[in-house]
Amino acid sequence: MRIIVTRPAAQAAVWVDKLQARGLDAVAMPLIGIQPAADREAVLDAWRGLPSRHLVVFVSPNAVEEFFACRPAGAPWPEQALAGSVGPGSTQALQSHGVPAASIAEPRDDAPQFDSEALWAQLAHRPWDGRSVLVVRGDGGREWLADTLKAHGAQVDFVAAYRRVPTVPDDALLAQAIESPSSHLWFFSSSEAVANLREARPALDWARSCAIATHPRIAQRARDCGFGVVHECPPTLDGVVACIQSLAS
Repeated sequence: MRIIVTRPAAQAAVWVDKLQARGLDAVAMPLIGIQPAADREAVLDAWRGLPSRHLVVFVSPNAVEEFFACRPAGAPWPEQALAGSVGPGSTQALQSHGVPAASIAEPRDDAPQFDSEALWAQLAHRPWDGRSVLVVRGDGGREWLADTLKAHGAQVDFVAAYRRVPTVPDDALLAQAIESPSSHLWFFSSSEAVANLREARPALDWARSCAIATHPRIAQRARDCGFGVVHECPPTLDGVVACIQSLAS
């Protein structure tokens, strides 16, 4: 069974390498492209304002990479600022840019999902009334965590550090997946990736295709887009591999 990894190119390459290292046949078909923010000055302003922030939430590894790409020369990570990460990928990216582990809040390793709710579980005990929070994201996105922080008295601002754009699917790989659905498994970690695939090829019938998804919302989007069989799996490498192996057997 060939696993089609649909993450943005940089993360897809990492996942392909990890899956291949586990003896699995994996290929990348990025369905989301990442581009720098249209308003770079807004990102620079966000950097200048970091000393006044109590929490900076990064919604993805791309948010980390694009935010730090605009980092002013020599600018340190403020000691008082907590960096909020929604999962291991974002945490690794933050640490690679010098953010101390002690300054990072992230979901528990055994969290059922790596998402805003899991991050909030690690933040909820802190006092947020009057605290200043910045959310670093793409152009739009889910606002559950921001709304929750506001409800607890925090002042929340947003900065778009990057833009998400649809990509052109690999026609050759797509044709193989459609012609032989039983030997291909789609790996989705974003609802937007599912939607981009559907919009790019609206005439294709996915009823015989199988997918795995790392969150219930993503799984439901795949079902809504016509995928005949969709399995939910943990967002960790071990969880994904275990799910794939169970399907293959």
